[in-house]
Amino acid sequence: MNEAQILLVTAASIAFLHTILGPDHYVVFTAMGKAHGWSLAKTLRVTFLCGVGHVLSSVVIGGVGIVLGAQLVSLTAIEGMRGSLAGWALLAFGLMYFAWGLKKAGRGYSHSHVHVHEGLAHDHQHDHRSDHSHVHRQSGKTITPWAMFIIFVLGPCEALIPLFMYPAARQSTSLVVAVAIVFGLVTLITMLAAVFLTSVSIRKMPSLGRWEHAVAGASVAACGAAISFIGL
Repeated sequence: MNEAQILLVTAASIAFLHTILGPDHYVVFTAMGKAHGWSLAKTLRVTFLCGVGHVLSSVVIGGVGIVLGAQLVSLTAIEGMRGSLAGWALLAFGLMYFAWGLKKAGRGYSHSHVHVHEGLAHDHQHDHRSDHSHVHRQSGKTITPWAMFIIFVLGPCEALIPLFMYPAARQSTSLVVAVAIVFGLVTLITMLAAVFLTSVSIRKMPSLGRWEHAVAGASVAACGAAISFIGL
């Protein structure tokens, strides 16, 4: 293979490993899709849009850096700052969602009350979610996909920047574009495949009932913690 082919194969390989080794690229979508009861098609659609934003943000920064003549160290530092910001944002989002999930689970706890009518006592079961919170139910719309999109736009593809620099140094615009396309396509395909497989698997598992949102929040928070403290 010539140098261009080697670079493109390297870009594809790194994109695949970057995605698979980063659980935030698929666990977040699988968990949220399960908790919200999204169809598989909607889960994959949200994954695709977030993935496009995730890749394009790094492509734009890398392209601007090349045009301005920025050095690899400078671009890597920028991507590192974005990575830290995205990790903490994902952790905060997960923790807030976890807390909301616990509150929602508490409202869904079924219990009984004793009532006396005309000297006759009886009890009945109810939960606060269905009997007392019906006026607060959402219309089906949620800000969750948009929050995920913003977080993934902030999240960098750190491995893409060094791949940009070699063809940029050789002043090969076509190869820079080819690297971006290959890296982006492999990243998106891997994300969609991972979300598809994990979503199909988790849908076969027993339902967690009122705890599904709390578990989803904990899963997202764990991904954020892995990024922030372990560097995944």
